[in-house]
Amino acid sequence: MSQVCYFVSDFHLGLDVLDSSRDRELKVVRWLQSIESEIGRLYIVGDIFDYWFEYSSAIPKGYIKFISQLSRMCDLGWKIEFFTGNHDMWQFRYFEDELGIVTHTSPIDIVLQDKRIILGHGDGLGPGDHGYKIIKKIFSNRICQWLYGWIHPTVGLAIMKYISGRSNRENDLNRSWQGADKEWLAQYAESHPDRDEIDYFIFGHRHLVVDYELKNKKTRYINIGDWIHHRSYAKLEDGNISIHFYENPDAQISYTNRTPT
Repeated sequence: MSQVCYFVSDFHLGLDVLDSSRDRELKVVRWLQSIESEIGRLYIVGDIFDYWFEYSSAIPKGYIKFISQLSRMCDLGWKIEFFTGNHDMWQFRYFEDELGIVTHTSPIDIVLQDKRIILGHGDGLGPGDHGYKIIKKIFSNRICQWLYGWIHPTVGLAIMKYISGRSNRENDLNRSWQGADKEWLAQYAESHPDRDEIDYFIFGHRHLVVDYELKNKKTRYINIGDWIHHRSYAKLEDGNISIHFYENPDAQISYTNRTPT
């Protein structure tokens, strides 16, 4: 029997909006505790922190309950992998060195339960968003990262918190589905050269819960939503993916074009 796989993203710990970062962290920990006995795979798909810079000898304070729960799950036998997002792209080796959690900085092409999956945070994919793509190249530059590392952590993290807050205000976390012809991640999936050999595209980033069937009527683009509005996650079991919500009985999928079965 194959291991169950969970996918979750966009906790934005450190951001106080709708609920406090502390309350959101406790909800995340309760959810992780509720699944930990299954001993499977957990893919944490970016923007877990609203801002983050990992200095060689310092990390942002806080999040100890969340990090401790991840450590416990690793000890229990879970395989956990972490993807950086646009808010926490300067997460380097802390989780890998301290917890053994593999960290990815770009999407991966993986086979799980005999299903081929393209998995990543989703930022910078597809057409459009050219300004962010330029910024991402700058932020990903090792020289820029090295130079930023010389700024005192108190100042450096304050700058990151300000930039992150500005980004949240400009982008407005409470968005709506724009239509497949305007959704960059849907377009990325539709135009992928291996589209017909892929079963699932799984992303976060959009703060929407999406189950979109591509034009080939075979491949699905799944967006796993966020924990600000939805407290949502996806679960892959026996090759079938499903979307769930935690402690949010009124939540629902933001958009789907699939006929209920």
